[in-house]
Amino acid sequence: MNKNYNYTRRKLLLPEYGRHIQEMVDSLLEIEDRTERTRQAKAVIAVMGNLNPLLRDTADFTHKLWDHMFIMSDFRLDVDSPYPQPSRQDLMIKPERLPYPQSYIRFKHYGKYVSRMVRTIAEHKDEDSTASLCDILRYMRAKSYEYNQEHPNNDIVIKDIRAMAGEDIVLNEESLKNLHSDYKQNQMPHTPSGRGGKHQTRTAKGGVPQKNKPKHNVRHNTVQK
Repeated sequence: MNKNYNYTRRKLLLPEYGRHIQEMVDSLLEIEDRTERTRQAKAVIAVMGNLNPLLRDTADFTHKLWDHMFIMSDFRLDVDSPYPQPSRQDLMIKPERLPYPQSYIRFKHYGKYVSRMVRTIAEHKDEDSTASLCDILRYMRAKSYEYNQEHPNNDIVIKDIRAMAGEDIVLNEESLKNLHSDYKQNQMPHTPSGRGGKHQTRTAKGGVPQKNKPKHNVRHNTVQK
């Protein structure tokens, strides 16, 4: 008894359609009449579309089905297609290699785009750039607080701005030094300890809190002589 296993069969070019669709496409190559072959090809396209009925109304769905049928026929099917027939060379084109960005970030706690903005302002050499620098300085203070959990001094931020853009940048240090950050340090909520509660604690020796224990009345037995 000869058993027909899948590993002994021909490899499917598009396994998502299954072997029955592949056999239908192979049967199209055996039809000699071009008109009949085109009519049968449209019937196969209708069956392929029934596999994904939710995508049948999209614009490019039918175009993809015709391209997939030509791929499954190994580009040997000759029919009147409503779309241009793809070639093997079109599908074998490799995309261009994208270069991986290699950039050194000197001040990582500020981010990469802060140095770009500062350099852009320095290149224009505009005296009216104080407002933009004030916004950048506030942003740099905020990012430094997120990274170090403390507000830096404005003199330090101005020094970092000069290191990013060079000494040619126009700075109004008097207006920049008077800026204050809008970010405030979060404080832990203080819960006052009340008296008379059920969960009061008292501090024993060594500062270790202990739960209050209920006092029991101790009755001393007296012995009469």
